[in-house]
Amino acid sequence: MNDVSQNAVPLYAQERIDDLLTHDLRIIQSDEVFSFSLDAVLLARFCSVPVRGRAVDLCSGNGVIPLLLTTRTKAHITGIEIQERLADMAGRNVRLNGLEEQITMLQGDLREPQSLLPGGQFDLVTVNPPYLPIPNGEQNINEHVAAARHEVHCTLEDVVRTGARLLRSGGKLSMVHRPSRLVDICALMRQYRVEPKRIRFVHPRAEAEANMVLIEGLRDGKPEVRMLPPLIVYKSGTEYTDELMDVYYARRDALAHGAGTTAEEPLL
Repeated sequence: MNDVSQNAVPLYAQERIDDLLTHDLRIIQSDEVFSFSLDAVLLARFCSVPVRGRAVDLCSGNGVIPLLLTTRTKAHITGIEIQERLADMAGRNVRLNGLEEQITMLQGDLREPQSLLPGGQFDLVTVNPPYLPIPNGEQNINEHVAAARHEVHCTLEDVVRTGARLLRSGGKLSMVHRPSRLVDICALMRQYRVEPKRIRFVHPRAEAEANMVLIEGLRDGKPEVRMLPPLIVYKSGTEYTDELMDVYYARRDALAHGAGTTAEEPLL
């Protein structure tokens, strides 16, 4: 175990500290567990944040989304992660960045939210859930990677049900997922009284099919959805588009086309 000088946060074997490239934030990661990727960054920049209030990040992993949200809001943010190793890493990431007063990390099962947080009191719920059903047959895969990719600890319905339960009326549920699950997401949101309000597809290139979808719903909202312009990741080769560069390197705190604060965009 090594000691990190900033805020005296311990660093364990196989762990490293990466730069989040925004507001001088740093993050502890390890190749032994599933590291954050572009989808988490896009979700943190897509969601409509409250100016203040309370937010929850489900399936929080090493806490990357709560860290990024602190650059956009003064709200208190709670992260929930079921895996002990990742929850511990997330807690150390909070301390590493000196954000203990704004972020609280909890280890627990989101399928049992009543044991973690009160219902009906949060302005925003974000979630970057596992995208894939549990595969058939034996898989030679790291348990942390499996839990991040596959619905080992929670299903899509679990995250929508819990997100809806945590939200106050008028609160927002923001999610990143695969486009193939969009119909399921919309159906489940409506089932649990969250009305889809903003949808944006993410395409690796202009000529390629979407490989991600960003969606936000409003608790107890009226039916009306906005289909935002597509977000293109690469303009040529591996060169990011201008919008991606602006967001990823913190020249812009939020994605364009309708992202903002709850106060700016009520979408009732």
